[in-house]
Amino acid sequence: MTHQRQVVLEEVRKTRLHLTADEIYERVRKRLPRISMGTVYRNLEMLVSCGLILRIDPGHPQMRFDGVAEEHYHLTCVRCGKVEDAPVEISGNDLDVLESALGRLTKYGIFGHKLEFYGHCSMCSQSEKELSGVEKTSDKDTVINGGWK
Repeated sequence: MTHQRQVVLEEVRKTRLHLTADEIYERVRKRLPRISMGTVYRNLEMLVSCGLILRIDPGHPQMRFDGVAEEHYHLTCVRCGKVEDAPVEISGNDLDVLESALGRLTKYGIFGHKLEFYGHCSMCSQSEKELSGVEKTSDKDTVINGGWK
C-alpha cells in the first residue's frame, strides 16, 4: 500500500464520523500538504474497491465514507445529510433467513443486502420544533409557544 493511501485510510478510520471526500482531503492535507484532491478521490475509490472502507450515498450531493468495513447499518438525516451508525445490533439470523427465503422464491444467488434508515437527526428535529413553535406531546395535546392548546 502506498504511503498516501495509508494516510487516507488512517484518516478515514480515526473517526466515527462519516466524512465527505472534501473533509477527508482537508485532514489528509495536514499530513501531506502537497497531495491533490484527485489523488484523495482515487485512493478513496481504491480503498472502497478493496473492501477496506465503505462508500455511503446518503442521497445528498456528497458521498460519505466509513472506516468500519464490517456489515453494519446507518441512520441518515434527510434534512442535513448526517450519517450515523445504528447503535443497535440487528439480528443477523433474521436477515439470513430472509435472504435464504428470497433466494429460494426468486432463484437469485443472494450474497448480501442493504438496509438503510432515514429520518431527521435530533438537531434537525429540535430546530424544526423551535421554528414552528409547536411541540406535539401526544395525539390529543399540543404545546404552542409554551402554552397548551
